[in-house]
Amino acid sequence: MEPVIAIALVLMGYALGSAKIINEGNEALVERLGRSHRKLSPGLNFIVPFVDQVVMEDTTREQLLDIKPQNVITKDNIYLEVDAVVYWRITNMQRSFYEIDDLQEGLNNLATTTLRQIIAQNTLDETNVSRMEMDQAILEKLNETTKEWGVQILRVDIQSINPPESVQKSMELQRAAEIESRAVIERAEGDRQASIKKAEGTMTSMQIISEAIRYNPESREILRYLVAQDYVEASQKLSASDNAKIIFMDPGKSNDIYDQVVAEEVARKDNANSNGNGNGIGSEN
Repeated sequence: MEPVIAIALVLMGYALGSAKIINEGNEALVERLGRSHRKLSPGLNFIVPFVDQVVMEDTTREQLLDIKPQNVITKDNIYLEVDAVVYWRITNMQRSFYEIDDLQEGLNNLATTTLRQIIAQNTLDETNVSRMEMDQAILEKLNETTKEWGVQILRVDIQSINPPESVQKSMELQRAAEIESRAVIERAEGDRQASIKKAEGTMTSMQIISEAIRYNPESREILRYLVAQDYVEASQKLSASDNAKIIFMDPGKSNDIYDQVVAEEVARKDNANSNGNGNGIGSEN
């Protein structure tokens, strides 16, 4: 019975030594007598004890590489502190093991160097407005090298770009100046539009008044009354001011002034009509 027990123990040990369970999402590499032999897939696998050896087991799922903040100088000689995140995964387990000694360290150094190179090709303003373009440029540059390592770079995200404090203050002042400049332009445009509307309203009023005076001479008395009323109201407002000077107009001459204003407006209207009629006759000839 003892030989049977011994054989059973040997077989049990052999079975335990040859069975390898690979978790889902992982793969493993097996070397036989020091040479690459085969790849183990997820599930239960068997190898030859003492002859085969599992030299690597790693995940094929997406992984994250966090690039620590780096001091980078831009094209216009501004020092920035930049950090980024790189998402990657292994596409060829054998290459990732045999083509590079330390995959994680190699990816970190390559990503850091590429990040600095891309930032150095842009000015400070360009780095702030073209972050997506820089992400894509870094992604393409990394994949050119990592393809030989059996690695695919999926995404690159530049998380923060921090200029020095002095540069930040200058940028804030510049933005404030731009906002104020736009506000001044908008106010000036509003005043211009208001002046145009006011002038158009005044012209329309003068046209209505001139028409009324032209066809109804009694309207002159109404005009005198309205002007006198405005004159009284303006005098009252002026007298209310502490440092205002009040100038009184000779009442005896007010009618002459009103008549002159009315006569000039009527004459201007008559001239405009006569010119229009003259042009119309000329065009008919």
